[in-house]
Amino acid sequence: MTIQTTYTNARAHLASLLDEVAQNREVVIIQRRGSEDVAMIAADELSGILETAHLLRSPANAKRLLSALENVRKGLGTPQTIDLLRDEVGLE
Repeated sequence: MTIQTTYTNARAHLASLLDEVAQNREVVIIQRRGSEDVAMIAADELSGILETAHLLRSPANAKRLLSALENVRKGLGTPQTIDLLRDEVGLE
């Protein structure tokens, strides 16, 4: 659920809005008169969105990731531990 508020209200209730964003993962849209609206989201949510956008930027990588996701949904593949994956790619 998105919370919409005005700049004046956001300024008056900043602490409680920050708590909603951080604790409940709410998105707050702040409407500004005469200026573009802005959104307030948790920093780790933004980080995840940016990482996802980066991974999907390459059409080949996006196709590979979406194919892997579809395989998981179909129950295909074999689960692996982190240690097995590290060995497979040559990491210690």
